[in-house]
Amino acid sequence: MDTKTKNYYELYIKINPNMEDDIANICFENLDCEGVLLEEQKFKDLEMTETSRGTLKVFLRSLKTPDNSDVCEFIKSKREELKNNGFSDEELGSWDCALLEKQDEDWSKKWKEQWDVTHITDKVVIVPSWIKYEKKPEEITISLDPGCAFGTGTHQTTQIPVKCIQKYVQLGDKVADIGMGSGILGIVAKKFGAGYVYGCDIDETVLDVAKENALKNNVECTFELNTADKINEQFDFVCANILHNVLADIMGDLKAIMKPSGKMVLSGIMDNKKQVVLDAIEREHLTILETLTQDQWVGYLVTK
Repeated sequence: MDTKTKNYYELYIKINPNMEDDIANICFENLDCEGVLLEEQKFKDLEMTETSRGTLKVFLRSLKTPDNSDVCEFIKSKREELKNNGFSDEELGSWDCALLEKQDEDWSKKWKEQWDVTHITDKVVIVPSWIKYEKKPEEITISLDPGCAFGTGTHQTTQIPVKCIQKYVQLGDKVADIGMGSGILGIVAKKFGAGYVYGCDIDETVLDVAKENALKNNVECTFELNTADKINEQFDFVCANILHNVLADIMGDLKAIMKPSGKMVLSGIMDNKKQVVLDAIEREHLTILETLTQDQWVGYLVTK
């Protein structure tokens, strides 16, 4: 009988907590990753301005990387890609890495113990699959496990569009989610009565996850690999939770898939990057109906 213990690895990455979802998504897409945890430290500087730093703990089954490079070197290369896309050192954090090999001590159970239900709004509750939760009559519960793909409900950029969906999606609406990630926004829309939900992404790794999440929540959504410029139908409500520079680049394509009376929520925008998106909104002659802010993130609800 083989009694050899199978070890695992813990990768520690120094980050700006606002980048948690982006970095976690990089790890799940590219590394042999089972889960992530954010350890956040809040402090005040000499001017008594509160800020925060964080360490993202990443649980790895192996040290495989797509290009066979060192794990920490690979993470640093991904940081450089984001920096080349306009993010500053302050926005990103250092991404300094430390790697430890650990004996397998049922770490998955230990990881799960760190999670609880997440109340996104007064009605929407995200419940990990291993937790039993007795919902209130007015609540909508979404079964979604942390770390499966971008968009688990805990990040501000996910919460902003969820609030808009709750407020504006009407019974029977056609809803599109561009850059769907885990599929959470489409699933929420369906739970609020959307008649048809379409979601697309350019990342093949999230497609099966999104479909599985829809099945887990007993809703029917159409999820596929696609981009906004190739969609040949229009929607009552459009969600686009994407990096600010991508939003700006595809704003015309997003406008094209809105019905004449349709609405669209734009999210994924850091406050100090919002002007790029505002310029694109003005360029496409869209009207801002509502501005939503949460910590250092901003979202816009727009119409034609």
